[in-house]
Amino acid sequence: MNTSTLVQKLWNDCNVLRDVGMSYGDYVEQLTYLLSLKMADERSRPPINRQMSQASPIPAAYAWPALRAKDGAALFDHGRHTLEALGKQPGTLALIGAPLSRALGRWRSAVRGLS
Repeated sequence: MNTSTLVQKLWNDCNVLRDVGMSYGDYVEQLTYLLSLKMADERSRPPINRQMSQASPIPAAYAWPALRAKDGAALFDHGRHTLEALGKQPGTLALIGAPLSRALGRWRSAVRGLS
């Protein structure tokens, strides 16, 4: 998938969610947190981890590969549990998990609006 196609897909998804009540800001916030999880995973893999000697700060049960293994309702539930767990972690993990965990109600409402 090229960059243009990816950007178009993200905006299309944003428009669908906006139509059911999710704001642009909420959508961007959610993408930011997902990208944070993805980047933690990327930084823990070669070739980057050889340069930085840095393991992912995200516990394996809540890391990007665990999210990718889910789909549909299982993905939503796992995402919610991930954010609740990260919000209880010390340090910067709480910065990822706690605010997004509180924002899940907006996602839940938007997803229900799509049904």
